[in-house]
Amino acid sequence: MTTYKRLMGIALLAAAGLLSTSCATSQKTAGSSVQFTQPKQAEVLALLTKVNDHWQAGHPAQVRSFWDEAAYQTGNMAAYAVTKNEKYRQYAEDWAVHNQWKGATSDDKANWKYKYGETPEYVLFGDWQVCFQTYIDLYALKPEPERIARAREVMEYEMSTDRNDYWWWADGLYMVMPVMTKLYGVTKNPQYLSKMQEYFSYANSIMHDPETGLYYRDAKYVYPQHKSVNGKKDFWARGDGWVLAALAKVLEDLPPNHPTRAEYLSKYQGLAAAIKTSQQPEGYWTRSLLDPQHAPGPETSGTAFYTYGLLWGINNGVLKKSEYLPTVQKAWHYLTTTALQPDGTLGYVQPIGEKAIPGQVVDKSSTSNFGVGAFLLAASEMYRYLDK
Repeated sequence: MTTYKRLMGIALLAAAGLLSTSCATSQKTAGSSVQFTQPKQAEVLALLTKVNDHWQAGHPAQVRSFWDEAAYQTGNMAAYAVTKNEKYRQYAEDWAVHNQWKGATSDDKANWKYKYGETPEYVLFGDWQVCFQTYIDLYALKPEPERIARAREVMEYEMSTDRNDYWWWADGLYMVMPVMTKLYGVTKNPQYLSKMQEYFSYANSIMHDPETGLYYRDAKYVYPQHKSVNGKKDFWARGDGWVLAALAKVLEDLPPNHPTRAEYLSKYQGLAAAIKTSQQPEGYWTRSLLDPQHAPGPETSGTAFYTYGLLWGINNGVLKKSEYLPTVQKAWHYLTTTALQPDGTLGYVQPIGEKAIPGQVVDKSSTSNFGVGAFLLAASEMYRYLDK
């Protein structure tokens, strides 16, 4: 019997209430009334499987390769990495084949664009490049050159230009930075890392707030040009979630002795510390991090990205477990008892957008592909934590 099938058998028993559902005594996390019971690996596997199976059952793989679908696939591949469930790999491959292993499809390089656009000529726009992460992961499983040919063509053309402002919004760091490190891993071409540093430096210069350690979504939201409803700095939860997850993925793949590593680690640790202090007592983060009243209530996508990013740091020894595990525990409790619905739907995901919107309804029925992807990242990292 495979490890996956054995664990799934245990997981199904746990889900049915036929197995003990804790491996540690329930405890109150610091500064909160949230009761946390450390899960077993089998329970995490059951939740991960429930959420991903529910999503895939209602959504065919044959959809476009734009950012929202592609962000889901990064979570799906993380789920495959820990479960080895062939169904998940096949779903990703069916999606890649449907899109011919491409993002935006134009072949006219003279007309390639990189500001916001959803049409075929926006080949250099990062929202059309995040798909390459999954293609490269699939290439690692079956190294056929055509799987990464378009990714190399696009990124190597981009690197041949004299522009450095490709990543002008926070989401773009998640969309493309891991593409650069993954392609470096395949090609060993040092330009992928030097250009990543150049592009990141530009992004950092327009979005990073040294006072808080947080990132504005883009230059439009820099204080005091833009303020929350209570006159505070307005940092969008999902935006900073994209950044934290991006930095975790970069640090995962970057050579340990690379000269840029110290800078990425410094930004990652600074962002992690800032995120830790803005968590709500119930375990979630509000859409505007420093002004909970700007758009009150839970939000799942940012919370899930933070759970993933902070757990990655604990698992890799760059965040102190004693300091960050209580934060993760509260977030996991929220994700699995409030956000996750009985049928496997992941609720309280803010719809596609770029900011916290006062009055916008985000409730248990609010779900999305990218939110599910973020949860799968978090659950996969929790599985690894428990493995330790």
